[in-house]
Amino acid sequence: MSNTLLKSSALRSALRTTASASTRRAALASTTFVRNKATLPDLPYDYGALEPAISGKIMELHHDKHHRTYVNSYNTAEAKMQELQASGDIAGQIAQQPLINFHGGGHTNHTLFWENLAPKSAGGGEPPSGALGKAIDTSFGSLDALKEKFNAALAGIQGSGWAWLVQDVQTGHIGIKTYANQDAVVGQFRPLLGIDAWEHAYYLQYQNRKAEYFSAVWDVVNWKAAEKRFK
Repeated sequence: MSNTLLKSSALRSALRTTASASTRRAALASTTFVRNKATLPDLPYDYGALEPAISGKIMELHHDKHHRTYVNSYNTAEAKMQELQASGDIAGQIAQQPLINFHGGGHTNHTLFWENLAPKSAGGGEPPSGALGKAIDTSFGSLDALKEKFNAALAGIQGSGWAWLVQDVQTGHIGIKTYANQDAVVGQFRPLLGIDAWEHAYYLQYQNRKAEYFSAVWDVVNWKAAEKRFK
């Protein structure tokens, strides 16, 4: 009788364990994983704090209109992608990916751009120091030489895009890369510092004199942010 009770008890325990595991698997299978929505970051300075290099009106339009549009459009595109994934529509997912890349890149690039800028009272325009400063001297000869090559890269962008000071994640070397439209710096390179060459970044103030904008923006570049990204 004792052996029978023990066997029955063990069987009931095994059944409960199996049922519990099955329940957990069913619960996990029915769980819907929801991505967090992108949000427009607050600026750490007032819109007019970068004048005269960048006017307050440009900063307001650039941040509150253009960047906000990228954020909203990215969230819409991501929500649509989730629907396509749920329905198993592979062709639809492929067609949707360029929208995610464009608006997600716009959000990512602009978030870094705001961090790349600072009022002069908060260190804007102060030259880089430490390891990044040494790397710039080694790679370009001097900070002025870097700016000259960087501005030449910006001027060479046809249409819209960005120029970036990047670091090769494999070798640690730094260099200048240009990217079309809102393509983000990913993969082999790490973004250190980027300048927006889209017309909405300068036209209201500089009109077709974009070279003046490329020259003036260095007065408010926040090298401290770039130093933090440099590894």
